[in-house]
Amino acid sequence: MTSVRIIDVTDSDGFRRIPPCVDPGFDHRTCDFWEDDRRGSKAARLAWLEPAPPAQSEPDRSANPFAPTGGRAFNPFDPRASSASSSPAKRFNPFGDNDDEGPSDNPFAPRRERGPAVAADAPRKLQLLGRGLTVLGSYAKVLEADDVPAAWCQFGPLSAYPRAQHVRELYPKLPSSPLPAVITCIATTKDGRRHGYARQLVLAVVEDLAGRGFSAVEAYPEPQAAPDSTSAANPAFWATCGFDLAVDDARFPVVRREL
Repeated sequence: MTSVRIIDVTDSDGFRRIPPCVDPGFDHRTCDFWEDDRRGSKAARLAWLEPAPPAQSEPDRSANPFAPTGGRAFNPFDPRASSASSSPAKRFNPFGDNDDEGPSDNPFAPRRERGPAVAADAPRKLQLLGRGLTVLGSYAKVLEADDVPAAWCQFGPLSAYPRAQHVRELYPKLPSSPLPAVITCIATTKDGRRHGYARQLVLAVVEDLAGRGFSAVEAYPEPQAAPDSTSAANPAFWATCGFDLAVDDARFPVVRREL
């Protein structure tokens, strides 16, 4: 019996589990088609799989060329300055028991724990997938069959995918409030086809999105595209996943499922 598990792509280990596209000219790992509505591409770009160069640091703008040389000028409004001695001045804490101590612990103040985040030098696609980790969670899942990646799905809030926003602008009658989540990509490997993995993965994503508070999810299939040339499937596939045809258009249909 085949063992199936679904993992979230949240780090480099999950990123390496993304399966290849059936058509070698495309690559899920370098696709920014939905994230960039003007220059986005599905093409395979090997350079994008390398760690991104660190961002250049901003030039130091703190130096004041008009300040007197030979040391820091005296600032009477600087709390660190003291006219009486060369030692730093004490800072008054109106809520503390001792002015020399740090700020007192407030048990009623909200504490925001730092969520997961991808490395600053991670591949470009992984950075795109990690944009919502600290707020909404992952934007992609991989289905593995017997520990072998067999299917891939990308999804998230509508705001994360400008091309999906432009598709919706073609149809003003689509509900605008609340805005739906979207599934932009669903694809299986050549060996993973005809096993129901794509449908299983979509249903897992739908359940996840419902748990995150979304009330609907949409997808934008390509009826005229060949199976190897699209990762958006066709309307018939989405119907098997419980989606209704919200916009019946020969080129840019919209399928939608209420959650």
